[in-house]
Amino acid sequence: MSKIKTVDLFAGCGGLTEGFAQSGLFEPLACVEWESAQCQNLTKRLKEKWNMTDADQRVIRFDIQRTEELLSGFSDEEYGTSIGLDTLVGSDLDLVIGGPPCQAYSIAGRIRDEHGMKNDYRNFLFESYLRVVEHFKPKAFVFENVPGLLSAKPGDTPIVELIHKQFSEAGYAIISDLKNAVVDVSDYGVPQKRKRVIILGLRKEICGDQCPTLIKKFYEEILPSYKSEKKKTLRDAIGDLPGLYPAEEVVIYDGRKTAHTVASAEVKNHISRYHNQRDIQLFSILAADIESGANQYLAIDARKALYTQHTGKTSNIHKYNVLKWDEPSTTIPAHLCKDGLRHIHPDSRQARTITVREAARIQTFPDDYEFIGAMTDQYKMIGNAVPPEFARRLALAVHQLLFED
Repeated sequence: MSKIKTVDLFAGCGGLTEGFAQSGLFEPLACVEWESAQCQNLTKRLKEKWNMTDADQRVIRFDIQRTEELLSGFSDEEYGTSIGLDTLVGSDLDLVIGGPPCQAYSIAGRIRDEHGMKNDYRNFLFESYLRVVEHFKPKAFVFENVPGLLSAKPGDTPIVELIHKQFSEAGYAIISDLKNAVVDVSDYGVPQKRKRVIILGLRKEICGDQCPTLIKKFYEEILPSYKSEKKKTLRDAIGDLPGLYPAEEVVIYDGRKTAHTVASAEVKNHISRYHNQRDIQLFSILAADIESGANQYLAIDARKALYTQHTGKTSNIHKYNVLKWDEPSTTIPAHLCKDGLRHIHPDSRQARTITVREAARIQTFPDDYEFIGAMTDQYKMIGNAVPPEFARRLALAVHQLLFED
């Protein structure tokens, strides 16, 4: 059976592509991403795991807003050269997958930005995604983003209205009420609370009057059939990893400074980021509070007061959160690259935030996916990724709906 041909837009380090490839049913023809570190990691993965010998060519680092050049090829001082998607893909593309950067749509991002992200160009990157879909006219597309998309209104028109209008004009049908397209990936084998909007678009020229029926079947029957009976927990995800404990002195390992012990080199990317003694003490207090059942610092005001006590500073938001062993993790965000204070390891003896490997495990990246480059970039690309295990199940659901007799 021939594999279904896909292109991944805004691919990042390849969470969607990884999951679709794991299904054994899809073949990535090209991946488009504009950040260098993500491209390097995705290229390495496609070569080493998926035997894509020409991954250097098929992973295109470029600004998707320059769509004509992306399609026809380019020679650029910043992005290098590419023969373009037209040459790489040809005329036989079955499916486009991907999702524009979510920061402009995320509620947290809108709160942090003084203009509520209304002036952010990323609000309209879905139009670049649409232009590629219009050009290749695949049978379907899968568009992933954050639930904040549903309330985003950068101009006079809500984003959801623009999405409905423009995808319909391009010849694709999508679910009428996007609130019904929200899924929590913790239902799909991912040990993490993470809600996302999954928009399946069907080409009306192919599916015709069956579009509404097929879309309804996808969201109400097929996709839910891939849910797990039991949710996975943080313990399921990282409980078997070697402990990393406060060390007597700071060490340099693999070019990185850490104040914790170092595990076996066989476990890739499992190094604690550097923490000062003040933070180590604070992490231990917070985790021990939960372990003992005292729960003195569960209240937000108590955590704010603890922050002030230890730093002499004040904050309008609570800075700390300890993950719970026997629950799914809280969402792994790109912001994890900043400090990780809201992802403190639950073992008070370890007194640290989670490592890159632990974040990757929570996102369901397999251990043989080795992340390279700066640690901050690694955290960011993992946080921005679609969890591969959810992507794998999503791939199976899409294949069942559209590509099985």
